[in-house]
Parts: sequence; C-alpha cells; structure tokens
Amino acid sequence: MQDQEPGEVEKFIREDVWDSIYDFLNWGLHLGEGANSINITIGLLLVIIITFFITHFVLNTIRRFYTNKMEGDDKLKFISIFKFIKYLVYLVVILITLSAGGIDITLLITASAALFVGLGLALQELFQDIIGGIFIITDKSLQVGDIVETEGKVGKVVEIKLRTTRAITRGDRVIIIPNHKFMSDIVYNYTQNNNRTREEIKVGVAYGSDVQLVTTVLLSCLADDKEILNSPEPFVLFDDFGDSGLLFSLHFYINDSFKALKIKSRIRYIIDSKFQENNIKIPFPQRDIHLFQN
Repeated sequence: MQDQEPGEVEKFIREDVWDSIYDFLNWGLHLGEGANSINITIGLLLVIIITFFITHFVLNTIRRFYTNKMEGDDKLKFISIFKFIKYLVYLVVILITLSAGGIDITLLITASAALFVGLGLALQELFQDIIGGIFIITDKSLQVGDIVETEGKVGKVVEIKLRTTRAITRGDRVIIIPNHKFMSDIVYNYTQNNNRTREEIKVGVAYGSDVQLVTTVLLSCLADDKEILNSPEPFVLFDDFGDSGLLFSLHFYINDSFKALKIKSRIRYIIDSKFQENNIKIPFPQRDIHLFQN
C-alpha cells in the first residue's frame, strides 16, 4: 500500500490537476480545424499579458539606463521618443502572439506594409526630422545655447524638439530648423568646442603707408574693449598687395560670437578715428586709363 501511494498521487496530479489546468487554459474560442483553425484561448490571453509585462519591464530598464545621466529636458524628450518605440514593440509582440495562436496574420502584415510604405513616402522628411532629433538628443551634438550657422543665417539655439530646432538670429528673429538639416547639410557650430571664437576685420591702406605703424594702430584699437580677450592675444596679418592698396586683417577672440557684429562695428569706428589721427589713408578703388590717339 505504501509503495503504491506515490504512484497514485502522481497519477492524480497528472490526470486530475494538470488536465484541469490544461482544460482551463484551452477554454475559449475555437474556429475551424487543422492548419486553418483559429484558437483564442485563456492560455493565449495569459501569454499576451505576461509578454506585455516582460516587454514593459525590459523597455523601462533600457530607458532608465539611457536616461540616467541625462538632464531634465533631454530626459523628457527621450521619454517621448521611447513611448513611440514602445508602441511599435507592443505591436510586434501582439502580431507574434496572434500568429502563435493560429491566426493567419499574412494578410494583415501585407496590408500594413503597403500602408506603411505609402505613409513612409508621404512622410519621408518627417521621419528624417524625427531620426535627426533622436540623434541630436542622444549624442548631444547640439545643445541649447549653441550658436550655429546654416544657409548663411546665424542663430542661438533656444529649443530642441523631436522634429525641429528653434534659434534666435542676431536680428531677434526666430528661425525654425528641421532636424534633418543637421544630418544632411553642412552646419557650423561656433560653440561646439567652447564659447570662444576668433573674429577678424579686414582693412586696406594706401600704398606707401608705414606697415609697422598700421600694425601698431590696429592692435591699439582693441586695447580698451572689455569684450576682447587678452588670451589668446590679438594679432594682425599682412594679407596681400591689393589692386588699390595694402590689405591687412585684424584678428581677435571673444566669448560671445552672437555679439560679433556689434563688436566689429564698434572697432571699425575706432579704426577709422585712429587712422585719421595717424594720417593713415584708406584708399579708394583705382584704375589706370590709357588713351591712344590714332
């Protein structure tokens, strides 16, 4: 009797308990027979629910890993991106689970593929902007406060969104830059390495001028300007012998390139005044005309 009891218990668990659980999980909607049958059962629904929980946990773990060191604004932007990715993953999980339940999803996938191709062609630039926004946020190639130049326009970045970037120009106008521009076009970032930028002012003087005096006067024009950096030191280059005069360029460094136009304008006023004090002439364009009489 005692030797037969474990076998009876095992038989009871196999035939009664497991059979009851199997019948419960297999209970549901059964349509068709054979390969074309559709079975939507409690077991399938439980698999979907468990898969959703596991997927949700894995995606949240990945999101926390990527956003752990991000700042507040960047973290919010990445969360919105992640929601979009999460919905796509959920859709794939649902399709795989339905296929496992015997539901033919070929027609659904074919119709969806055709729809997505049409949407992709229509919204191609939109998707490029979104992908560009994802790269900008994740690799920090552009940040709020950066000064950029694109298509000849210079602006200070004030807001980075998923699709567009907003910047304020030196004329206090807002320009909206599609994010794909930062992937496909050449964009100059004046402050990517640091806030310091080198500026230059070009000027010509008449032939016969004392070039050493010109160099000294140009450098003296920067002496009292508090927005000009002393390190690195400003310098003057003798650029070329021009058609009408000697060509020089004055080079200096500033911390805010967004103010470069005002600073250079202010220095030009000083250059003009000091040139007059030192009798240095800025030449007019000259042309030699030769007259021949037959």
